[in-house]
Amino acid sequence: MARKPASRSEFVLFDVIYEDGSQRSNRRVPGELLGGLDADAPARAVIEAQDREIAEKSGMPPLRIKSLKRSGKK
Repeated sequence: MARKPASRSEFVLFDVIYEDGSQRSNRRVPGELLGGLDADAPARAVIEAQDREIAEKSGMPPLRIKSLKRSGKK
């Protein structure tokens, strides 16, 4: 019997620049959170939550985000 294809959630990739000048590329944000009147604004909250989780595991304070943009855009 054939399998049904698994549902895949679509992600949008972002490049993040932090206040200390460092950059992280291809940070994944679920696509269903973006768009509408807020456009890409919800991406900042998602990435900040990811950063807090990473910082908690590493024992270092999270970095503050200076700017973010979709990956591949100039």
